[in-house]
Amino acid sequence: MTRPLHDVAARADLLLDLLGAALDGTGPALRVVPGTPTPPAGGPAGTPTGEVADDVALVVATSGSTGEPREALLTATALRASGRATERRTSGPGRWLLALPVDHVAGLQVLVRSVLAGTRPVAVPDGPFTPEAFTAAVGALDEADPAAPVDVPRYTSLVPTQLVRLLDDATATAAARTFDAILLGGAAAPAALLARAREAGLRVVTTYGMTETCGGCVYDGEPLDGVRVLLDDDGRVLLGGDVLTAGYRDRPDLDATTFVERDGTRFLRTSDLGRLDDGRLTVLGRADDVVVTGGVNVAPAAVEAALVTLPGIADALVVGVPDDEWGQCVACLVVLDPGTPAPALDDVRAHVTRTLGAPHAPRHLIVVDALPLRGPGKPDRRTARALVEARLHPTSPGSAA
Repeated sequence: MTRPLHDVAARADLLLDLLGAALDGTGPALRVVPGTPTPPAGGPAGTPTGEVADDVALVVATSGSTGEPREALLTATALRASGRATERRTSGPGRWLLALPVDHVAGLQVLVRSVLAGTRPVAVPDGPFTPEAFTAAVGALDEADPAAPVDVPRYTSLVPTQLVRLLDDATATAAARTFDAILLGGAAAPAALLARAREAGLRVVTTYGMTETCGGCVYDGEPLDGVRVLLDDDGRVLLGGDVLTAGYRDRPDLDATTFVERDGTRFLRTSDLGRLDDGRLTVLGRADDVVVTGGVNVAPAAVEAALVTLPGIADALVVGVPDDEWGQCVACLVVLDPGTPAPALDDVRAHVTRTLGAPHAPRHLIVVDALPLRGPGKPDRRTARALVEARLHPTSPGSAA
């Protein structure tokens, strides 16, 4: 059995009007496509674009870290399982502030959770995310449903870059303090950022997951109800359970290579390396980001965590670049706290060596105003690597100066 699939413009109000029917099977499945024209008043809300299996509710593009296009088929069963598991892990059904784009799974899940809770979210206006826009949206959330009980939990979902901006603004920090939980995902959050947020009274919950798991499925290192986490023989994180995608649209070749079976259970074989301590997951970074330097494997996430403990370094991104002697060497981009002078490379190397050992110490350091990102707050290592290589090997007098 199949059902129609409709393309829908990336607008929260349109999606909210269609999601209920997509989840209960009375309407078409939805694919959010940026740039899709907004339908005229009174016209159909979506554009027919094909058919999918009748249990599929959403077709969501992955963030494309490999450059290979793929669309995950998210069933109504998986989306409900994810939403209900989030309710059980937090404070129950609640009201949501939407601060993420709805063409990514994290933004879509805010809408899905709202539909399941029977509430309507308030969205931060489109455009650059600012503390002022967030604070205004929180004010609108207060006024959105004056008849709602005052004790209904309030939630939002952010990426680390957004959280940094809120913490730099006292008014926005106070507004963020009113939420029962702030789900933080999209990229690894530095320990210093989490400590700063919690010291400010923010109830931050770190999340790990991906489009193929209906978004975050591991909260503060603990799998949600119905989620299983294993490590493969090479240390890769395997994710399985109720929240898992049905597969990829029109890509049986990817289904065969991306999903594996362990003890009769189907798992997604992620690109991430991890460690399990009494069932608690620590993500160590992407397997294909590992820098092999002089025969030693260096996990960029570990070096980044060490770098941000240096006074004056607000954020860091580590990549490997080709090196004639070492095969690859460790290079880092760093963002400094305002008014802080650039640290000396020797001091940075000494600090990382004391923390992790000499092979992990960066051999190149570049100060940037902001780290390159892709999607909702994910580090763009490909662009970072190109920036470092351009700085090291300029092709013209004006390149990467």
